[in-house]
Amino acid sequence: MTTLFLNARLIDPEAGTDAPGALLVAEGRIAGRFDDQSAEAICAAQGLTLAEVEMVDCGGKCLAPGIVDIGVKVCEPGERHKESYKSAGLAAAAGGVTTIVTRPDTSPAIDSPETLEFVTRRAQADAPVNVLPMAALTKGREGREMTEIGFLMDAGAVAFTDCDHVVGNTKVFSRALTYARSCGALVIAHPQEPGLSDGAAATSGKFAALRGLPAVSPMAERMGLDRDIALLEMTGAKYHADQITTARALPALERAKANGLDITAGTSIHHLTLNELDVADYRTFFKVKPPLRSEDDRLAVVEAVRTGLIDIISSMHTPQDEESKRLPFEEAAAGAVALETLLPAALRLYHAELLDLPTLFRAMALNPAKRLGLASGRLSLDAPADLVLFDADAPFVLDRFKLQSKSKNTPFDTQRMQGRVLATYVAGRPVYRKDA
Repeated sequence: MTTLFLNARLIDPEAGTDAPGALLVAEGRIAGRFDDQSAEAICAAQGLTLAEVEMVDCGGKCLAPGIVDIGVKVCEPGERHKESYKSAGLAAAAGGVTTIVTRPDTSPAIDSPETLEFVTRRAQADAPVNVLPMAALTKGREGREMTEIGFLMDAGAVAFTDCDHVVGNTKVFSRALTYARSCGALVIAHPQEPGLSDGAAATSGKFAALRGLPAVSPMAERMGLDRDIALLEMTGAKYHADQITTARALPALERAKANGLDITAGTSIHHLTLNELDVADYRTFFKVKPPLRSEDDRLAVVEAVRTGLIDIISSMHTPQDEESKRLPFEEAAAGAVALETLLPAALRLYHAELLDLPTLFRAMALNPAKRLGLASGRLSLDAPADLVLFDADAPFVLDRFKLQSKSKNTPFDTQRMQGRVLATYVAGRPVYRKDA
């Protein structure tokens, strides 16, 4: 099928441009990109007749590469009632996410080729979007013995992580990094000093003290990152920090990049758009890991995304059922669903004139694709036609019960948002159309 997207506002993160134009898609790939020309002129130039091409009038709305979301939790195996590959895939499609990179913190953990093959089959059968699985770095995510990295790569693992379980044993972690380097594997880590952060529900400061919440200093993130950077210098491995959320960690990250280490960093959409005061009267839907930070930290991280010091924005989609959230704040489970809210929440930064659209899609599509060696995340010729069409200005009030995810634990419930996905395409095929 050949499709021509006309009258579009093309958001190109690779070129850093936001300009009117048209896009031709054939056989699942981008076959041509044009200035704002008529359909007749484009088809004539390509040797096509109008009858051979499906026309999509974008109406001046934004057409961008589909989002590549690293760090999505799908609760299969073990907790399918919280999120399945079918529900996560539908949520991703409705949110403009065309590739989800799934976490291995399931029950049991995805730490063997057999478990990885099981979830791969489920994803292929049930999800309408691309699904790329990560595998655990250590067996059971217990930090004692590394997994069979080579075999797991052969089975399709695109990266290795113990998620929010920090590998506290430095010798085990250094050996895992060394072995990962020999295989060319990417290791994704959670920079925290585990002793300091254990049991914390908030970031230390006046607000946490007034609320009587167990808190952790932002220095715990800096200390964890410093340790990991030292091990990177020793091993030369490929490393990605899943969430950098504090200003104190940024100078260390900058030095590591300047020294030529193979390091990238991400942050979550919640840490870019919310701060510690949003917890207010112990609202557990705002409890995430690491905890929400101060407004100064939030602004510093936004600026780091703008400059490219922080490479990737992700949803850190973590479904939790009502029973695990309707508890006292200290006892409630951490995490929030965000596949459907990632784009409208990110557009808050655009409307606040903190980040432009090419910068946002550089962090949400291009950079994660490049880090994983994918051809997607761009609008260049012959790239996969994984696309999102959205209205950046459309206002709406979020109703969590209308989300596609099985779990409804979003901090944005009842909040006014601006920016709606109109359609999502994977390999040129529509997987979501609003009100379709």
